[in-house]
Amino acid sequence: MRKMTGQNPVTIVAVGTLDTKLAEYLYLRSQILEADPSTNVILVDAGRSATQHEAITVSQPEVLKASSASDGSLKSLPRGEVVKTMIDGAKRVISDLVNESKVHGVIALGGSGGTSISAAAMRELPLTLPKLIVSTVASGDTSSYVAESDITMMYSVVDIAGLNDVLRAVITNAAAAIAGMARSYAARCSAQTGDEARKKCVAITMFGVTTPAVTVARQRLEEMGFEVYVFHATGAGGRAMERLLREGRLDGVLDLTTTELADELVGGVMSANEDRLTTAAKTGVPQIVSVGALDTVVVVNFGPKDTVPEKFRDRKFFEHNPSVTLMRTTSEECGELGKRIASRLRANCVNAGAIEVWLPLKGVSAIAVQGQAFYDNKADKALFDAIKSGLDGSGIAVKEADADINDLDWAKSIARRLAELVNSESKG
Repeated sequence: MRKMTGQNPVTIVAVGTLDTKLAEYLYLRSQILEADPSTNVILVDAGRSATQHEAITVSQPEVLKASSASDGSLKSLPRGEVVKTMIDGAKRVISDLVNESKVHGVIALGGSGGTSISAAAMRELPLTLPKLIVSTVASGDTSSYVAESDITMMYSVVDIAGLNDVLRAVITNAAAAIAGMARSYAARCSAQTGDEARKKCVAITMFGVTTPAVTVARQRLEEMGFEVYVFHATGAGGRAMERLLREGRLDGVLDLTTTELADELVGGVMSANEDRLTTAAKTGVPQIVSVGALDTVVVVNFGPKDTVPEKFRDRKFFEHNPSVTLMRTTSEECGELGKRIASRLRANCVNAGAIEVWLPLKGVSAIAVQGQAFYDNKADKALFDAIKSGLDGSGIAVKEADADINDLDWAKSIARRLAELVNSESKG
């Protein structure tokens, strides 16, 4: 590893396959330095073959050596295995750089392979650390690259295969962007002296049909001095919240909108994963769980209603907006959802006193109250009964209210109770 020079105020890591894109990375490096000459650019080579250049800070053999999947050679491996090996090595190298040095941003250029390597490494890094990928695949579905992280992706327009006027302009923009983000990040880090008392941080989950309750709860918690993070329950939102819980960055959770479990069960497009609704219970972080939008499954996203999958055509639908179509969960599905909520909370619980489940008996979403499109008392009852039965004897409190989920007094009460649980836990 080439020795890093100086104690520059801003350090940016550039990671890529330098055996095929050295010229493009050297141009990227020059443009970062053009934007801020004091920047320390750490160039990491994650290519298939070793490349020699004085600007390379971490060589390909060093990345390869860091991989637990490597025997020291890539020659006999198919392309897919090469990418997996270099992903593992790049993850370890970049994580070490971030942990050991003051890194303020990470950037990459790549096609599908290079993007896979850099994105996998960036997803492991702390949230809010600037991460930018200029990629040939950035104009399509980028969810597999970004996941629940805060990676920024920029479409390269042309392939990253030789410099030309278009690519130079795109790279120059990207260099200016990462330089600016890194400077801003460095300034924030410098401003965090640690002397000021940190606000307690709580999360709330939201969907369009639970927005009124979330808005009131958020405002009430903010009035009580909490920092509030609202997560849109789109799959990625739930995963992001669970990640922040794993990182120890949340003091409490108001999981008011658990609709992602319905998508997971039925096959909707906004499923989170099987870790959903487990982390707070495992870590003992105070949480109040409710059943917001469990009447809905998102079966169409970014498309018209007539694109609903054939297997769902005989179900009850609601056009949430021209791009999103919702499907009503059945009584059987609601019963299973209730069992899953109870099971996940019960199986992972380390402190029953830190968990409560609140059930709004008059409707679980804005469109599930009496007179609205998804009103179904039988389905709601199946959901509530399964939760109560599944948690019986667990020590986890279940509280029922003669209100719908967007009742404003109910929302204030649930916010106030979460604050009591969080404050009680911090005193203990």
